[in-house]
Amino acid sequence: MHKKLFIPGPVEVTPEALHDMSVPMVGHRSKDYEKIHAHCVNNVKKVLYTDQFILVGTSSSTGLMEAAVRNLSRKKILSVVLGAFSDRWNKIATANGKDADRLEYEWGLAAKPADIDAKLSEGGYDLVTVVFNETSTGVMSPLKEIAEVVAKHDDVILAVDAVSGMAAAKVETDAWGIDYMLAGTQKAWSLPPGLAVAVVSERCFQRAEEVENRGFYFDLLSYKKYAAGKRTNQTPSTPAISLVHALGRQAERFAADLDAHWKKHFAMREMVHDWVAKRGFELFAEKGHESLSLTCIKNTKGIDVAGLNKELGARGYNLSNGYGALKEKTFRIAHMGTMTPPELRDLLLNVDDIMGW
Repeated sequence: MHKKLFIPGPVEVTPEALHDMSVPMVGHRSKDYEKIHAHCVNNVKKVLYTDQFILVGTSSSTGLMEAAVRNLSRKKILSVVLGAFSDRWNKIATANGKDADRLEYEWGLAAKPADIDAKLSEGGYDLVTVVFNETSTGVMSPLKEIAEVVAKHDDVILAVDAVSGMAAAKVETDAWGIDYMLAGTQKAWSLPPGLAVAVVSERCFQRAEEVENRGFYFDLLSYKKYAAGKRTNQTPSTPAISLVHALGRQAERFAADLDAHWKKHFAMREMVHDWVAKRGFELFAEKGHESLSLTCIKNTKGIDVAGLNKELGARGYNLSNGYGALKEKTFRIAHMGTMTPPELRDLLLNVDDIMGW
């Protein structure tokens, strides 16, 4: 039995998206691929409100997190840490031999722009890594305000992990002055894993030119060369052609009515929040900073989350336990991408029926 996924990723993939991946294969150095790549990039730009360079890379999002620390810092990195994945970015930085300080928050809290401003004012930093939507805690930090304070520091680039936020929350990339923002296809883009996408500003390319040992596979200048060189709309290495085609089609569908797309995410979040309140649970995220793509719920009633999920699985549904140290202390319900309110309502009704509520 297929279990419909209400987990933070991979998410459910529609038949339309699966069909998009089933087109005949083309050569990755052919004109046919260049058309696929151009279509993908142009439509992703619409969803992200940007005219900047779009990097399409065959990797998980972690690959483009590593690309940021290898290409964009020649001094010291400020890692804003408020959950498992922001902690991972700090670990990636130090694993690559970069000097990195941590600005750390208790899990469940959002990043505070004033704190970032104060830390940067100490001097010596040239890159800030921030997780927009922390998947482990269901916290969405105030990205626009963070970008505003980072912009006050001329030599500092802002790199954003929007892995579970991109395409779920409206981010006006260029208007907000975001330099680098990445995500994977398996979250709110509602596609299978295997492809990562990033917005890369011209400032990032200028910085990369000043950085030695950028690596090979994730060298930003190499991506720029292949995408805008003698042969345009190419990638340095063999791309996941089927996924690139599917991402272009998915972005085109989203872009056809972006207002409705964003409103749907608000509506699904409110549906889950209303259910949480009525069933006597509490939200884990700091008030006012609750994610638009997933809800992390305090297990205040002490339910057996693993047991609940086993029963849900027998009915064809799957939600997510808490992450790491939060396992059984919280549980998470995703509501992003191509998911619809009726599908989400079905899940909640089945939870109620299993629990006898």
